[in-house]
Amino acid sequence: MLEVSQRGQAMPWSPFRKLTPYADAAKRQGVVVHHLNIGQPDIETPPAVLAAVQQADIRVLEYSPSGGHDSYRRKLAGYYQGVGLDVTADDILITAGGSEAILFAFLACLNPGDEVIIPEPFYGAYPSFAVAAGVRIVPVPAYLEQDYALPPIAEMERVITPRTRAVLICNPNNPTGYVYSRAELEQVRELCLRHHLFLLSDEAYREFSYDAPALSALHLPGLDQHVVLLDTISKRYSACGARLGALVTKNKALAEAALKFAQMRVSPPALAQLLGEAATELPATYFDTTKAEYQRRRDLLVARLRAMQGVRCPVPSGAFYVMAELPVEDTAAFAQWLLEEFRHEGQTLMISPATGFYATPGRGRREARLAYVRHADVLHRAMDCLALALEQYPGRRE
Repeated sequence: MLEVSQRGQAMPWSPFRKLTPYADAAKRQGVVVHHLNIGQPDIETPPAVLAAVQQADIRVLEYSPSGGHDSYRRKLAGYYQGVGLDVTADDILITAGGSEAILFAFLACLNPGDEVIIPEPFYGAYPSFAVAAGVRIVPVPAYLEQDYALPPIAEMERVITPRTRAVLICNPNNPTGYVYSRAELEQVRELCLRHHLFLLSDEAYREFSYDAPALSALHLPGLDQHVVLLDTISKRYSACGARLGALVTKNKALAEAALKFAQMRVSPPALAQLLGEAATELPATYFDTTKAEYQRRRDLLVARLRAMQGVRCPVPSGAFYVMAELPVEDTAAFAQWLLEEFRHEGQTLMISPATGFYATPGRGRREARLAYVRHADVLHRAMDCLALALEQYPGRRE
């Protein structure tokens, strides 16, 4: 009997997309589904960025170098220098989205069977990359009651074993929106130095930090050989479909290993690099405008959620997600019910059950992630649906 691989069987479904068949079925019935389940912004991709691709004079769409075009890497280095990072083009490997950067980091930093420590809840795709690379995620819990702050460093140190090779953080954090303070990052720095660990830092939401600028792991002194910065233009420029990211490290041996994995897939997207180059030339005011818009949406969503009886959520200080505890026994069942059975004026909403953001069995059953990536009027309609749904849901629990 033919069977798929153990890796294929172990690969988890995406926590943001696993309910998509139910959403598609609802849409076929004419229901409007408000998608708060995934970080796909509705903010317009900058026209000047799209024009760089639309107006390109290309006769043959060739491979780019495996590490990305030199011209793009130089301009991207300029962007990093503009946010205070000592980065050169030689430190940058262009990837097919932030996803490929994460995978390359796992493959280049960890051997099969090695362990990476990650505060949970964490980005829901990390377990998939871990399965693909044959590595083990060791979760250390953060808690809603503490706004999902960094777990005590002693708890992280307690789980270190001879197989531990790295710590992975996301800052600003997806899914919680928490932004790690300098004091927290200094503790992580000391941990990595004491135990000779790589620090993988996912900084996809760098521009969207509402109370104070997010500190990069590359700002931490003495960690040049430890840090692997994982980045993407998807959220920064509302260009998720470009699939353009970067792996940034000053560790030359690690950069060389990552380049060999990059050569395996030949080259990153060539058209997307034209788009990326144009994005580096946008005025600084672009981020002022988009950040202010997300902050307005954050305030709206948090206010609406906190007005619902039995709902708890912290105020996220970055990214564009809210993690909320709902008065239900199981948000996965509730999310499916929303799509299959609940209707309000021909509308419903799609959320991401939080169990997919945890590795610890049983954690996150009453939590959900909601993305404030829709205009205010859409968010209000979605919250009208959620408020009514929580009143009507047969499995409501106070």
